[in-house]
Amino acid sequence: MSVILPEQLQRLRDHFNSGATRALEARGKALKALRASLIGHKDELLAAMHADMRKPRFEAYLSDIGLVLGAIDHALDHLKEWAAPQRVSTPLAIQVAESTVYREPLGVVLIVAPWNYPVLLLLSPLVGAIAAGNCAVLKPSEEVPHTSAVVARIIRKVFAPEQVLVVEGPGAEVVPAMMNGFRFDHVFFTGSAHVGRSILSLAAPKLVPVTLELGGKSPAIVDKRSDVKVAAKRIAWSKCFNAGQTCIATDHVLVHASVADEFLDHYARFVKKAYGDDPQQSPHFARLVNDRRFNAVKSYLVQGTLALGGVHDAAERYITPTVLTNVAIDSPVMQEEIFGPVLPVIPWIEREEVIAITQRNPHPLATYIFSNDRKAQRFFRERIAFGGGCINHCMLQFAPHDMPFGGVGTSGMGRYRGRYSFELFSHAKGIVHGSTLIDHGLQEPPYTNLKERILRRVL
Repeated sequence: MSVILPEQLQRLRDHFNSGATRALEARGKALKALRASLIGHKDELLAAMHADMRKPRFEAYLSDIGLVLGAIDHALDHLKEWAAPQRVSTPLAIQVAESTVYREPLGVVLIVAPWNYPVLLLLSPLVGAIAAGNCAVLKPSEEVPHTSAVVARIIRKVFAPEQVLVVEGPGAEVVPAMMNGFRFDHVFFTGSAHVGRSILSLAAPKLVPVTLELGGKSPAIVDKRSDVKVAAKRIAWSKCFNAGQTCIATDHVLVHASVADEFLDHYARFVKKAYGDDPQQSPHFARLVNDRRFNAVKSYLVQGTLALGGVHDAAERYITPTVLTNVAIDSPVMQEEIFGPVLPVIPWIEREEVIAITQRNPHPLATYIFSNDRKAQRFFRERIAFGGGCINHCMLQFAPHDMPFGGVGTSGMGRYRGRYSFELFSHAKGIVHGSTLIDHGLQEPPYTNLKERILRRVL
């Protein structure tokens, strides 16, 4: 366990106060150094993620390394634009004046990452924090020790500890110790709602703003007017990617009863095509991260009728792609975020049935609507409160760099990615520049009838 001394955190504060991180040139240099180090350690990172979760090389590069490199390139391309002072309109009543919004860094921020995407969800927020001119403390997940060790080495090579400090060890001990002993200027947490509540309670006494990227039971809705084969393939991809351990993966499917059998058939066909007759032997299928997660997901296997899969191996923390039918709405598998390759499939006939089911687990992080009927698309998009999602696809909402990503309600608070990350980690300081050449004195006493008549016209 890392022991973080108050003096180490104070050095970050002192470094930020020195102004060393404010210059755009310094920010760009830091981002370029991080990019170069990521590329240089690519093979180490891929090997580490495989050691921790048997994560396939392609998936690890696509979802972790590649997305971070893309975020860095996007920030470098747009940094001057994001940081430029922004002129806004000035009311006639306070003329002659100019109004400008300046973006300033917050200070020292804390970024706490989960285990499922240990590179992406630690370094993607860091890109925004560095681009905005902050110092940062990074807490990688102890659940993926091989990956955390490589990431820590990368950060320590690129950054001085007074600019970016990596803190390893059990999050339940390290994070409270830091937050109780030091006032961060922002805390960015990705993980479970349970831990998110703890983060909020730790931040409240010092009035520290918090971004929470949580999860929830994200449904895929398959309408009778949809390409069922495409829907099944894309939902299966999202459910099996990283063995289902993705906060925006399809949690369960609500499929129109008239196409339910067709959906099940196409889903099984895709799984066989993607992973072969025995997915356990496939190099393209990851494993669950630890025994606790394996046991939690395994417990769902008996909570419905097995329409596909059900095979599991504790020694490898392996659970095959599985489909459950005849699932009770009040069973744990329909109340808890599954976070594994087990898919409950629930038939429906009327649209309001879908709304009723989703309202039992409100505010999912994502929702996926499969329909070629624009009225149906609009109905589900407007009637379900969710963080973000796709029409006729899954998980792609995280790809566009300037698409805001985040939850709503119980799935989180705050947005990041691209410009939204830059703005999240900066303060918008509004300044009115008043002219000294003209001073009409309209707002100053004495308040005459003439001034009042003028004021009513210009406000």
